[in-house]
Amino acid sequence: MYETLTETPQAVSEKRLEPRMLHRIEPLTDLRWEVFVKRHPRASVFHSRPWLDALRRTYGYEPVAYTTTAPGHPLQDGAVFCRVESMLTGRRLVSVPFSDHCDLLVSEPQDLAVFAKGLERVLHKENWRYIEIRPLHQTEIVNGLGQSSAIYRFHQLDLRPDLETLLGNCHKSSTQRKIQRALREGLVYTEGSDESLLNDFYRLLVLARQRHRLPPQPKSWYRNLTEAFGRDLKFRLALKDGRPVAGMLTLRYKDTLVYKNGGSDSRFHNLGAMHLLYWESIRDAKNLGLRRFDLGRTDAEQAGLIKFKSRWGAEQSTLTYTRFATKGHSQHVFDQNGSAWKMHLLKHAFALAPRRLLPALGTFLYKHAG
Repeated sequence: MYETLTETPQAVSEKRLEPRMLHRIEPLTDLRWEVFVKRHPRASVFHSRPWLDALRRTYGYEPVAYTTTAPGHPLQDGAVFCRVESMLTGRRLVSVPFSDHCDLLVSEPQDLAVFAKGLERVLHKENWRYIEIRPLHQTEIVNGLGQSSAIYRFHQLDLRPDLETLLGNCHKSSTQRKIQRALREGLVYTEGSDESLLNDFYRLLVLARQRHRLPPQPKSWYRNLTEAFGRDLKFRLALKDGRPVAGMLTLRYKDTLVYKNGGSDSRFHNLGAMHLLYWESIRDAKNLGLRRFDLGRTDAEQAGLIKFKSRWGAEQSTLTYTRFATKGHSQHVFDQNGSAWKMHLLKHAFALAPRRLLPALGTFLYKHAG
């Protein structure tokens, strides 16, 4: 499907000043989308068809993309969103759900202006509560909408140095020695994408989410990711005497390895199992000729996790998520401080819930979270 947005007379007048119009396409069926994101230098795994397909299959989110490219031509730019429609949390466009970052793939300032005006028209025409973008690179959008932001930290490791240098760049006492401890303890590393590894990973994930008083995403999400990404997805496990004690999920996309989720059994934390998994991931990525290890987003107040990622020699930057809403709708903007008490209550409730109920809670809640 390819649709040119219907415009008001005022917008038509404005369009004469704009170099291009904004068009809507369906990224799961328009074959040009995957070709475009594979060649675009700022496109990530979160723009990809497998990620969008897993979102649709698990949560029912329908993806949509916008471009200034006219029908019948190779795409030159694009921004992808998912329609999140919930009776609990409202209707909004998010770019994109459960991603750490998702750049607007627009290079020219004049085209970014087209997107700014076009997304404003989309919000009014389709009556979305807000539109949310999660760019990795600084993106300034100017339109007539109200804006609010949330700040996160992002870590990425440059894999171009050799393995000896990469290991040497790690913090000596808290990282290098932890890797050595895991090897001395006889931990065994294994990887793959079969159902048994998924089950082991998910059990460890549930344990970790319970410690943090949060529900896990449903197992169907990880199964759908596995089917969508195939061999580019790996569950990586550390075993002690045959027992899985730590696990993580990584996705390979273009020249980047992406860490997405992890979990562990707290009884074995002193063995360095998670450090072993990170190091084996780095070794694997180097063997594959990859250039970056994306360690993902971290909440700004998670000082311990920020320190952990930095001690791998990863570069830290800032992620700024922005929501656009009609002026006067302040209830739809980010309010990290004002919502803290709600999260405290939720975490208290999750901590009291039996472990067996956490996946069911996650299945219900994440569909509305987006």
